[in-house]
Amino acid sequence: MIKQALISVSDKTGVLDFARALSALGVNILSTGGTAKLFADNGVPVTEVADYTGFPEMLDGRVKTLHPKVHGGILARRDFPEHMAKLVEHDMPTIDMVVVNLYPFQATVAKDSCTLEDAIENIDIGGPTMLRSAAKNHKDVVVLCDPSDYAAVLAEIKAADGAVSYDTKFMLAKKVYAHTAQYDGAITNYLTSLGPTKEHASRGAYPQTLNVAFEKVQDMRYGENPHQSAAFYRDLQVCEGALGNYRQLQGKELSYNNIADADAAWECVKSLGGFEQSAACVIVKHANPCGVALGGNAAEAYARALQTDPTSAFGGIIAFNTELDGATAEQIAKLFVEVLIAPSFSAEAKHILSSKQNVRMLEIPLGQGGNAMDYKRVGGGLLVQSPDAKNVALGDLRVVTKLQPTQQQLQDLMFAWRVAKFVKSNAIVFCGNNMTLGVGAGQMSRIDSARIASIKAQNAGLALAGSVVASDAFFPFRDGLDVVVDAGASCVIQPGGSMRDQEVIDAADERGVVMLYTGTRHFRH
Repeated sequence: MIKQALISVSDKTGVLDFARALSALGVNILSTGGTAKLFADNGVPVTEVADYTGFPEMLDGRVKTLHPKVHGGILARRDFPEHMAKLVEHDMPTIDMVVVNLYPFQATVAKDSCTLEDAIENIDIGGPTMLRSAAKNHKDVVVLCDPSDYAAVLAEIKAADGAVSYDTKFMLAKKVYAHTAQYDGAITNYLTSLGPTKEHASRGAYPQTLNVAFEKVQDMRYGENPHQSAAFYRDLQVCEGALGNYRQLQGKELSYNNIADADAAWECVKSLGGFEQSAACVIVKHANPCGVALGGNAAEAYARALQTDPTSAFGGIIAFNTELDGATAEQIAKLFVEVLIAPSFSAEAKHILSSKQNVRMLEIPLGQGGNAMDYKRVGGGLLVQSPDAKNVALGDLRVVTKLQPTQQQLQDLMFAWRVAKFVKSNAIVFCGNNMTLGVGAGQMSRIDSARIASIKAQNAGLALAGSVVASDAFFPFRDGLDVVVDAGASCVIQPGGSMRDQEVIDAADERGVVMLYTGTRHFRH
């Protein structure tokens, strides 16, 4: 039975109503500082912790709840007679519920103006101590650190005549330890990112000790292969438009590969804004775009993307940056598809695709932003880097040949460059009129990627005469350029930066093609 609750929160969302309801059930409420004032000002009976312990708050509030009468009341095991006897001996009533959330350390250090002093003063001491004490003794104490749990706990108390089940208390305790671990991890990340000087003028992007935290969304159907198990974990704060915000509307359980390929498709299709044709479709197979196109609507974009490589599209992942409508769904239903992704699906599309119950349909809000850092696990370690978030603008391009590009070529070059960014290295992408014509991906030799891309176009019956080509990194020799020009390319976009750049530029002039440099490389491994 909950007879006494200690409530001291930084985030006061919903806490007044929660305390009012507890009080109406006869629960005595202890509190501190601003939380106690909130209750008192709104007519909720409350006892200040300082009055309860007989010891005043001190050191500018650094010491408030760090007292035996608080922690004894929390930590005493109710099934140990000797514990209960000690409480009686020292006049320590039990504290049966602890409601605490912590100073906003992460929000504080995220501000550009944050100083070390600001950060230190926002390291909570009493809060984590109470949370950990209550979580340790979760068999006897209800502990809440998340306002979203107030309603469910209150409903359970009312339904069970003032009690809370062990299962609920254990769930809440696990949540607390995850919360305090994340909190301490954020402090460690911040402090170990500071420079060694007294002024701490420099704050590095990569802390000396890195703590990361994710929450499990679901177990996967399997890993990369059926004999491997897997699960999907999401950032604690997912940015708008990220794959982690997906809502599965129908289909089989997702696998590890489904998520990985879906992310590649979704990130690529999100990058295709700003072109004259607004609807975009990306088809991905084994993490590589095998067909990408723009169109006046989703159906047109899909039909054009499928043209690039209809063979590889079989069993692929298809993503749109616009609502998937009925007309497009009718066409997709003719193909075996693993995953469909769109910001929304029309009622007609849902009805049509309901006959394909194995097709996984993911609805994701179309928004901006991306991961703060990218991670790649290696044996005994972790590679961490900033994401490849750069999109080259027209003003960044430099024409290095005698011939100048036309406006249509410039548009096709920008489109090809956006696509090449999402193709595994070495990447060669032929494009024309805002659609891919041939994609060469993941080869050890750039010239092999060029040959494969032209063969793919030939197999799909697509003419490469007058096409543009994007290469994710420089041509080390002129032979790669010769292959794409022989296939029909009239314009090439690449980063530049080879010791043989002039040789390749001379070859472009000799062959009568346009070449532009981006100054940016997009390796993708």
